[in-house]
Amino acid sequence: MLKLGKNTALVVIDVQKGFDSKKWGTRNNPQAEEQISRLLSEWRRREYPVIHTQHLSVNPESPLYPGQDGAEIKDIAAPRAGEAVFQKNVNSAFIGTGLEEYLRENDIDTLIITGLITPHCVSTTARMSGNLGFSTFVVSDAAASFDITSHDGTHYTADQIHQTSLAALHEEFATILTTDEIIGE
Repeated sequence: MLKLGKNTALVVIDVQKGFDSKKWGTRNNPQAEEQISRLLSEWRRREYPVIHTQHLSVNPESPLYPGQDGAEIKDIAAPRAGEAVFQKNVNSAFIGTGLEEYLRENDIDTLIITGLITPHCVSTTARMSGNLGFSTFVVSDAAASFDITSHDGTHYTADQIHQTSLAALHEEFATILTTDEIIGE
């Protein structure tokens, strides 16, 4: 059961300009950033904790490589003064960052996870969050995926990837809710 409060952090995963690159292919959920913006506005209004992550790729060919415009967080989700920002170069926001320590030091036990992209950084962070004992929620309409072709050449649409990623998380690592369900709490 979700009970919002000062112990509930909104975690905005990798909402970066580089995900607008054609490199990634077709994306679902074009309204994800607007939903994230709605959640950010609500969290800021209530003065609840907001945490951002920024993926800084170690691959110089990546649109998320440091020093490129693509590594920058989009204006719609830009951190404000006082909001924590954790930079990472792997899928999980917990690996190589001080995120877990920050959460524990600030008595945050519930995470509302949003961002890009669902089957990678959002899912990996949600899985680790659940495994570390945090009450974890992923916001289905405030995350997005891209088309993927599997090892055997099978093509999966962005929406198929998004929905199966959420299904794999639900009731195992996290509870899946919509922006309206979260804001309505």
